[in-house]
Amino acid sequence: MPALPGIRACVFDAYGTLFDFAAAANSCRDVLGERAGALTTLWRDKQLQYTWLRSLQNRYADLWQITGDSLDYSLETLGLAEPGLRQRLMDLYRTLAVFPEVPETLRQLRAAGLKTAILSNGSPAMLETAVQGNDLGGLLDAVISVEEVGAFKPDPRVYQRALDRLGVTRTEVSFQSSNSWDAYAASAFGMRVVWCNRYGQKPERLPGQPDHVVTSLAALPALVCP
Repeated sequence: MPALPGIRACVFDAYGTLFDFAAAANSCRDVLGERAGALTTLWRDKQLQYTWLRSLQNRYADLWQITGDSLDYSLETLGLAEPGLRQRLMDLYRTLAVFPEVPETLRQLRAAGLKTAILSNGSPAMLETAVQGNDLGGLLDAVISVEEVGAFKPDPRVYQRALDRLGVTRTEVSFQSSNSWDAYAASAFGMRVVWCNRYGQKPERLPGQPDHVVTSLAALPALVCP
């Protein structure tokens, strides 16, 4: 009996969970040097803040615009004005690589008869490029963007959209995210949740409680496969 019985679908956050958002700045270490880590952190934090603030203001813009806006803020804040750096970083963000264990994990889930899907703040164009660039298309039943709802996670309508697209109930889904706030929000919504805590975050003081905490998605098949 798996640790999470009755799962019919595994739904994944994209950025930080499947795709390594740090890879963009790390690929520019020839220019950034030791500043790559600071840029990655500030860029990601500001990107998330802008999604939440735009949702609260009912001023939705797709994640590609927000990614550019948050990068502009970060470059200015850190005093990074090297010619061509912004365009290089944006091009790299569009083609982020997956974490090493992702393809095999998806193959195992599919082989066990489970549906697999992405549920992401990313725009459809961003997700299509990342999925196809990493040859994941044949390993996913659906790629779901918040653009179908017009609001960003953790809006409950986003999690409901995954259920509607996949034809499953809340308790039949195992939702995976590396973002603690996302994991807790999906749990509060009623999904089963495996928090892939890649970054050593502390537990949140928020509604919800992940069912399991792992440090790599490689641990997922043993938790959900019948």
